[in-house]
Parts: sequence; structure tokens; C-alpha cells
Amino acid sequence: MAASFIRLFSYILGLVGFLMLLPAGTALWYGENSLLPVFLIPSVVGIVAAISSRAFFRKDERYFSAADAIWTVGGIWVGISFFGAIPLYFSGCFASLTDAFFESVSGFTTTGASIVANVEGLPKCINLWRCQTHWIGGLGVIALAVAIVPLVGAGGFRLIKAESTGLDKEKMTAFVSSTAKSLWIIYIAMTLVQVALLYFTGITLFDSVAHAFSSMGTGGFSTKNASFGAFANPSAEWICAAFMLLSSVNYALYYRLCSGRVSEVLKDTELRVFIGILILAFVAIFAFSGAGVSARAAVFQIASIVSSTGFMSEDYLSWASAAQAVLLVLFFIGGCSGSTAGGVKVVRWVILFKQMCNDIRRMVHPYRVFTLRLNGASGREKLVPLVAGFLASYLLIVFITTFVGAVCGLDLFTAFTAAASMVGNVGPAFGSLGPTSNYSELPAFLKWWYMFAMLAGRLEIYTIFVLSGRLIASASDVFHKKA
Repeated sequence: MAASFIRLFSYILGLVGFLMLLPAGTALWYGENSLLPVFLIPSVVGIVAAISSRAFFRKDERYFSAADAIWTVGGIWVGISFFGAIPLYFSGCFASLTDAFFESVSGFTTTGASIVANVEGLPKCINLWRCQTHWIGGLGVIALAVAIVPLVGAGGFRLIKAESTGLDKEKMTAFVSSTAKSLWIIYIAMTLVQVALLYFTGITLFDSVAHAFSSMGTGGFSTKNASFGAFANPSAEWICAAFMLLSSVNYALYYRLCSGRVSEVLKDTELRVFIGILILAFVAIFAFSGAGVSARAAVFQIASIVSSTGFMSEDYLSWASAAQAVLLVLFFIGGCSGSTAGGVKVVRWVILFKQMCNDIRRMVHPYRVFTLRLNGASGREKLVPLVAGFLASYLLIVFITTFVGAVCGLDLFTAFTAAASMVGNVGPAFGSLGPTSNYSELPAFLKWWYMFAMLAGRLEIYTIFVLSGRLIASASDVFHKKA
């Protein structure tokens, strides 16, 4: 098992190291030559590690059991976050390793909560890398590895299941590597389209690429202090809002759409409810805010929050309290399963709502038989305990994180909304950690706890629980042996 983990981790280091060549090229293009080593050295180390791993572990069976897959994914995500923090730390742009690691975790988990107060003062290569971590983490580093370096079917599929979001995790093709490759091709194609569209609205190529990385990964890092609102470009805002919402949809539906299975897409329960939630949120914000909020601002901010991106076109803390409450509700809803968005996911709320309706009907008609339908299929009651268990774990992490934030000096409302933001991978919160603020002034302990919360939210709670339990058990064994 250890050999399989080292081999897979080395491959991912190589892939991420290869992707570091883009910010390295950016540093060269913009004359930031002093920063070339901070990208080139870890890039070379990662690529050499991948090549060496292929040579040393050539005969190793690439197999992962269900339990091994869970803690392997958790370990890899922690390791990749440290690896991604190396150029940030050695660039000298971050005061401590804690800050660099926080920014890296926030990037790969697509949270977008930043330590940086003045992002426009950062070198362009660092800014691009921050946004690129969103793009890498959005669809998943494991999915990227499986797409490029195929693993044995069962093992590879278990790894992707442990990393991906939502309930039903299916192979769209006969081979898991083909499934991962198809998803990444769709992801890359959509990213290129967004880059082109943003560029044609008058935004520079650098900013177009950086913000396409952030919006497709539903992260939220920006190259501007005022976030996306700094461009004052209505066309670009509509485009960005559209792609944030597109990234909040299950990517499997895009594959079915490309395969001509339109009817399956149209009858998808989660997609239909998601569209309904967007319409209701827009009507509610407009009704509560009146002429104080433009249609463009309402759509952009709804797309930004429900997708867990966290971009800002204007400060929503200046909106009416009821409109802010709508956005807070969206913190907990999130996007669709199988998307790059965070949050609880729409399908889970759909299942709980349907179960609640069935329970009420049984009270009125105790002898009738009611079934839970999803996507036109009946008999989905087996999903209810899974959803209930997940939601309980999710809320537990939110409440504990709220307590930790309050103990560390945050007011209760800020602590609660920040907790919901961290676990939901949204980024901005309310109160003193609103969209115009940053996380730089928080105490070190709270930053580390927030990192744990971000990873827990991105890996959907259970994976990070299993990893933590395994680490605690290992530490306990070591302690008892020494004793």
C-alpha cells in the first residue's frame, strides 16, 4: 500500500510540477526573473520524482482498497497543498509558512479566502499561480492523475470517488481513465472558451486567463483588490457569472449532452431544482433590495455565492439585510454534485425535502406506500441515511469551527458565517471577514483550523475524518511503543 501511495503521489507531484511551468513562463515574460527559481526548482523536483517513481515502482500493483483510497486521497491533498505553498513562501510575498500554506490550501480547495491584503502588489507569476491552484483543484488532482496515468480500474475509480463531490459517482465510460479524461477535456475546453470571451471584452490576456482559472474552478482568487468589480466591465461580468453557474452543474451532464443524450439531461432532478433555486434567489434579492441592486449585480453575486466562487462585483454587505440573508442561505446550498462548486450540494437537499414530504404524507395516509423518486427512478430511499449522516457531519464541523472562531476573538456572527464559508469553500463571509476584507489578521491557530475546515469541506468531510483518525491512531501507536 505504501508503495502505491508513493507512486501515485509522485505522479501528482510531477503533474503539478509540470503545471508550475506556466507561472515560471509568466515570470520570464514579465521580467520577474528573480522568481524563476521558486517555480523551476519545485517543478524539476516534482517531474524527477514522477520519472523516478515510474522506474523504481514499475512492477508495483496499482490497487487501492476502499479504505486505502480514502486516506490516500486525504494525504495527497495535504501533501499537494504543502507542495503548492513552496513557491508562495520562497517568493517572499508571504510573512510565514502558515500564511503561504493557508493561501495554498485555500487555492487548491477552491475556497478563495486570501491572506493577501494587496493582491495588485503581488508579482504576476504569483498571482497566476494562486488562480491556477483553483483550476487544478476544481476538478481534482486525483482525476487529473487518473486521466493521464491510468490506474487499475477498481483502484482508480475508488480514488476518484473519494475525491469527487456528491452522491452518485458513476463511470461514464467502461474505463475510469477514459471517464476522467473526458471530464478534463470538457473542463479545458470550457476554460479556453471563457478566456477567449473575456479577452474579447477588453480584459488583458493575463487577467482573462487568471479569472477563467478562478471561475472555472469556482475559487475566487483575483488579480485585483476589488475582485472582478475592478474591471467595471458589464459584458465580462455576465460572461463570468455564466461560467460560474456552468461550473456549478454536474460535469457528467455535459458528457451526456455531448453524447446526444439530451433527454437524460432534461430530466435530471438536481439540475431542474438548481435552476429553480437560482430564479427564486434572484426574485427574492430583487424584491428585498428594489432599485438598490442592479439585475447584473444580483445575478453575479448569486452565481458567485451558490457556486462557492466568492468573486465580488460590489459589496453585498451594503445590501438590505433580507438580501444578505438570501446569500447566506446559498452558502449552505452550494452547486450540484459532480461539479467544482462547494457546499452541501443541491441533490442532498432535494432528497431530504422529498423524504420530509413523504413523512408528512404517511402521517395523513399511514397505509399508503410512498417512494422517493430521483431523475425519474423510484426507490431511492437508501440515500436518505447517507445524506442525513453527511449533513450531520457537515453541520458539526460548521458549529465546531464557529466555536473555535469565537474563542479566537471573532464576534459570533462573523465566526458563524466564516465557518460556513470555510466548510462550504466559499471564501468571503460576513461581518469583519466580508468581501472587502481578508484573513491576514487572524491568529495562527485559527488559520490552521480554517485550513482543516477547508480541506474537510472540499473532500466532503468523511475523507478528512478518516485521514485524521488514521494519523491519531498512528501517533497513539508510536506513543505506546515508546512508553
